[in-house]
Amino acid sequence: MTREGSLTLDRGLALLQAVADAGGGAATISELAVAIGASRAAVYRLLVPLSERGLVWRDGTKVRLGVGLLRLAGQVLPQLRDAAVPVLRELAEKVGATAHLSVAQGDQALAVAVVEPTWTSFHVAYRIGTRHPLAAGAAGKAMTLRPGGDGWATSSGELEAGASGVAAPVRGVPGLRASVGVVSLEPLTAADIGPRVVAAAARLAEILKTEAS
Repeated sequence: MTREGSLTLDRGLALLQAVADAGGGAATISELAVAIGASRAAVYRLLVPLSERGLVWRDGTKVRLGVGLLRLAGQVLPQLRDAAVPVLRELAEKVGATAHLSVAQGDQALAVAVVEPTWTSFHVAYRIGTRHPLAAGAAGKAMTLRPGGDGWATSSGELEAGASGVAAPVRGVPGLRASVGVVSLEPLTAADIGPRVVAAAARLAEILKTEAS
């Protein structure tokens, strides 16, 4: 690939990321031009191959993510789930609560892997595919945490009456906005559970980075 071709690819990927960063709303051509530091004309040119592959959808001057990304995501999520299950299994058994991996999709958190403890009499049944706003629940709030502080988010009764959650962001994996967490019908002591969840999230991040290298 020529240097010019490499720069075009890099800008195309930056443009796709800028569209994704718009969340559930549509981004305008002008906003995208500012986001990637290019002219409006350059943005229009870069959108052509992305549109042809269904990765973006354009309506006049507004751009959204395209359904073609669903096919790509369908290939990635099983691999992500396979990497997460052993980590979640260990976390669920140690804590005695349902462990889960959630990823951000727009302004929502999507549960993509769930492991329930084997030794508890009662535990939360948390289904893969469950969605909820990022602003509600520990899993979503953890994805919005900035570095520093305790490193985990908590919730109590926000998504289900009587349920408590603790979650930590998965950091350092390019392109992945996710969290690892636990949810229980019993009160969770954040000072005890938080560090375990942070450690599990860090372990998953290392596994994913190793697989990508």
